[in-house]
Amino acid sequence: MFSKSCEYAIRATIFIATQCCNEEKVGLKEIAKEIDSPIAFTAKILQELVRNSIIKSRKGVGGGFMVLREDMKLITLSKIVKAIDGDSVFLRCGLGLSNCSEDHPCPVHEKFKFVKKDLIFMLENTSLEELALGIKKGITFLKY
Repeated sequence: MFSKSCEYAIRATIFIATQCCNEEKVGLKEIAKEIDSPIAFTAKILQELVRNSIIKSRKGVGGGFMVLREDMKLITLSKIVKAIDGDSVFLRCGLGLSNCSEDHPCPVHEKFKFVKKDLIFMLENTSLEELALGIKKGITFLKY
């Protein structure tokens, strides 16, 4: 459903948020290691997240990536997904057909629109704060 870049972006943002609960900045290599992503690929994803104001970055000694505590409630999964994958997950046909519509439906159109509606609701109503707290409490995990 999401691109690999988007999956890594979500994982990276959650990991950074868990570290920022302790007011810490996180370096590129640590993020890449924690989300099992190549460093160069992770760097490109993080640049895109910074460009879209999802995360912040500071260069130099003591620098790294962070999420401001006050932003964690405002950043939803939908913001991360849109920053990396655009609106395609919200608009795309379940079978990937370019001309699928109410007037010209694909074989899964009617069933998929309910799945898409639930997915959109979840993405728009799940905050980064909620996800980071699950990790901090040991209820959820980013890695085995």
